[in-house]
Amino acid sequence: MKHVVSVSLGSSKRDTDQVVSILGEEVHLERRGTQGDFAAAERLIGELDGKVDAIGLGGIDLFLPVGSRRYYFRDARRLAAAAKRTPVVCGAGLKNSLERAMVRSLAERMPWGDRKVLMVSALDRFGMAEELAGLGARVLFGDFIFSLGLPIPLYRLGTLHALATVLLPVFVKLPFRWLYPVGSSQDTAATTERFARYYRWADVIAGDWHYIRSYAPGDMSGKVVLTNTTTPGDVSFLKERGVDTLITTTPRFGGRSVGTNLLEAAFVAIAGEAGELPAARYRDMIERAGLEPTVLELRDGPPL
Repeated sequence: MKHVVSVSLGSSKRDTDQVVSILGEEVHLERRGTQGDFAAAERLIGELDGKVDAIGLGGIDLFLPVGSRRYYFRDARRLAAAAKRTPVVCGAGLKNSLERAMVRSLAERMPWGDRKVLMVSALDRFGMAEELAGLGARVLFGDFIFSLGLPIPLYRLGTLHALATVLLPVFVKLPFRWLYPVGSSQDTAATTERFARYYRWADVIAGDWHYIRSYAPGDMSGKVVLTNTTTPGDVSFLKERGVDTLITTTPRFGGRSVGTNLLEAAFVAIAGEAGELPAARYRDMIERAGLEPTVLELRDGPPL
């Protein structure tokens, strides 16, 4: 049996420990949250090194892929370096293949050319962003809004790409907690509706769950949420706000969807490789595993 662990900077309330079947193999999946404590996460990775088949970095990206370039976060590199023998992945390699495929597979059910999409952060999901824009969706890229708290919406992927090449070399050197909610901050939604107008504008709210949750307004009636890791508590959260449909790009095990970092770690462990796999290998494993978006209708009414 393969054993993979996501060492997360997020809340321990979101931990999981279960055995699932992936590509015909039994895989022991674990998530261990460290409440935003970087030192604890670094120690835990060191303790797991050589004892598990692969480690996922949760609550932090090792790098952001933009076009053909990669921008590595200094904090994440320090964490990954704590493992000398066990491969460490963050989900970025899988996102670029899995999330593209999931967006394409949804196109027949919900034609993207008719949709306004709020992408809360495109730089950590550039594949999803490119696919949505390429399929004709009108996308608002919220990277400045949700990462930096600046009310600057972007509507052109080219503009985002150009700004990324200028700003990311600086941003990746900043403390990661300045850019993304970690620890107990993942358990609470914002008490202000400062960015509610962007949610109101959109038909679909897409991207990282913690950004979506952190700024979710009280009323999200009629919205579709396209995201990643969600627990039963997160589903209840969305129901309370009137969301019509929740779509996750990763499969649900034990009532929750798993993080891309944990699923990528499972793929690497199954493949028996020493690190991130080539994109073509991920695409092949996704197809063989029969992965499809998980669609949960949260309220009565006509389907998508």
